[in-house]
Amino acid sequence: MSSETAARTSVSTHILDTSVGRPAEGVALTLAVRSGRDGAWTAHGASTTDADGRCKDLPALPEGTTHVRLDFAVEEYFVSPQHRAHHKATQQAEEQQDAPRVRDSGAFFPEVAITFAVTPGEHYHVPLLLNPFGYSVYRGS
Repeated sequence: MSSETAARTSVSTHILDTSVGRPAEGVALTLAVRSGRDGAWTAHGASTTDADGRCKDLPALPEGTTHVRLDFAVEEYFVSPQHRAHHKATQQAEEQQDAPRVRDSGAFFPEVAITFAVTPGEHYHVPLLLNPFGYSVYRGS
């Protein structure tokens, strides 16, 4: 595989906080790579989500990468004053809808680790839908 092909193998992500219906700004994440199922993980990049919940500066994957792991540090986000302010704004709407009001401080999942396989020359957009008590991911476009 040429280095030109490897340079086109890339990853992007964004986070939507479904508990408040807004992008999750300020979430730190790291990107690690490995070659083969039994290969050792190697740190390859880090970023923080912007105001739109996106990380646009993750580096292209090195040649030979077969697996990628994104580690999101979400606990710090959920205890941040910014998240609390957004959550407070939605509380009134929840009360009007008679929604469950049982909330815990922090996050049940303090970290979210997503591991996926990659094929050389492709782009992988892996969004994270996040709330304090759960999350889901998918391969986007």
